[in-house]
Amino acid sequence: MCFAMACFFFLFSIIMLRVRSSKDPRGAIQNGFWFFKFLILVGITVGAFFIPDGIFNTVWYYFGMVGSFFFIAVQLILLVDFAHSWNQSWLLKADEGNSKFWYAALLTVTIIFYALAFTCVVLFYVYYTKPDDCTEHKVFISLNFIFCVIVSVVSIVPKVQDAQPSSGLLQASFISLYTMYITWSAMSNNPNRNCNPSLLNLVMNPLATPAPGPAPTTAPGSVQWWDAQGIVGLIIFLFCTLYASIRSSNNTAVNKLMRTEEVQGLTSESFETGEDGVHRAVDNEEEAVTYSYSFFHLSLCLASLYIMMTLTNWYMPDAAYETMKSTMPSVWVKIGSSWFGLAIFLWTLIAPVILSDRDFS
Repeated sequence: MCFAMACFFFLFSIIMLRVRSSKDPRGAIQNGFWFFKFLILVGITVGAFFIPDGIFNTVWYYFGMVGSFFFIAVQLILLVDFAHSWNQSWLLKADEGNSKFWYAALLTVTIIFYALAFTCVVLFYVYYTKPDDCTEHKVFISLNFIFCVIVSVVSIVPKVQDAQPSSGLLQASFISLYTMYITWSAMSNNPNRNCNPSLLNLVMNPLATPAPGPAPTTAPGSVQWWDAQGIVGLIIFLFCTLYASIRSSNNTAVNKLMRTEEVQGLTSESFETGEDGVHRAVDNEEEAVTYSYSFFHLSLCLASLYIMMTLTNWYMPDAAYETMKSTMPSVWVKIGSSWFGLAIFLWTLIAPVILSDRDFS
């Protein structure tokens, strides 16, 4: 089903390339023909069930990983923008009045985020590492902890504060906590079960002591479909989708990512009130579209791949779906996305200092 959705949205992202206004004939396809579009989607979905088992399963798994990485990148950009917007909003309220309350709120939330992030680091070392094993996990946890400390220090460097007064520890703490989540999500896909205890097992048997002798092995076809990291991933996905849908960013660069250059200053009002007091829909895109049709469908294509990987817990099927197992590539995709997110956040801090002749307002 997710394969069908990904193909459907990718097809429409190609069809809608360079649509500049509703006067383009393709604009009518975007805003109408719903019966035929649903018919196409249902047709692709039904056809997908007739794809024979074989190499396609493995190839499509890697398509899902690559698409998910790019969707996580878009998700990270939205989260970084959300952190900056949050800090700016509370600083503005502090300037307008009752500054003690808002500064106290900023300090409290920042401390909570850092406390949670540090707690995660400790728990990761306790449950996801072994004295003589799990070297990858030790490296992942240590590096991401160091990177979070670096971005936190950079966010309060005087030169950065002068170039971007709204930067601060609230954003750094928020990104640090999210980085710890990505780190945990990556370690949860490690195929080495000795380094990857199920969170559900830890919660249900916190005091369980393993019996002497070799560790029990799981059945070849047994998988843990639902774990907390998958549920949290879907919640964050829904939050980012909602955030991208209901508001425009304070940052023009983020708006340009979601919209075309022609829409600057264009009103998004799509209803007008007639003389009889009835609200009627109007075409407000005759001069320029209010968002990029092609990027909209591409985002939904990537989102379909991300949902597919999340719902299947990033498991790789064999040719006949007899076994489902985690793989190290999925671990590296998530760890790579965490580093990419930290790099994006670091760039938002240092870019105004390095490129002082550019306007980053």
